[in-house]
Amino acid sequence: MRLTSAAFADGQDIPDKYTCHGQDISPPLQWSDAPAQSKSIAVTCEDPDAPSGTFTHWVIFDVPATATKLSGNVSKTATLPDGSKQGKNSFGNVGYNGPCPPSGKMHHYIFKVYALDTAVTLDPGVAKEDLVNAMNDHILAQGQLTGTCQD
Repeated sequence: MRLTSAAFADGQDIPDKYTCHGQDISPPLQWSDAPAQSKSIAVTCEDPDAPSGTFTHWVIFDVPATATKLSGNVSKTATLPDGSKQGKNSFGNVGYNGPCPPSGKMHHYIFKVYALDTAVTLDPGVAKEDLVNAMNDHILAQGQLTGTCQD
C-alpha cells in the first residue's frame, strides 16, 4: 500500500499546524492499493525516538474498507460517524495528538496504514498494543509515511 499526505512528503517536516506548536490536529492522509478483499483499515502514528521508548500519537481502526483517506482534523471522539473507532494515545487521550518532542534531536513520526481481512471488534479507547494484537494474522497489506519534527 502507498500512504501519502498533502501536508508533508515522506521524510519531511510535519507543519506546525499538526503539532503541539500549532492547532494539534491530524494531518490529511491518503492511501492506495488496498487489496480488494480488505474488510477494514487501521492507522497508527508513533515516535520511536521518544526518550521513554516508542510513543503513540494516534490509533484509529475499523475505518471502512472503501475509504481511501482520512481528512485532516479528524474529530477527537471515540467513535466517528462512519463507524471508525479511535484508541488512546500515549498522552492518555482518545484521537490524535501531534508531535511535541523535547528540545534537542530530530524525532521521526511514523504513520502506518493497514488493510485488514476483518473488522477489529475492539472497543474504542484501546491502546495501540491491543490493536496490534487484534491485527495479528489479519494484515493483508500495509504502507507507511514518516514525518519529522524537532523542537
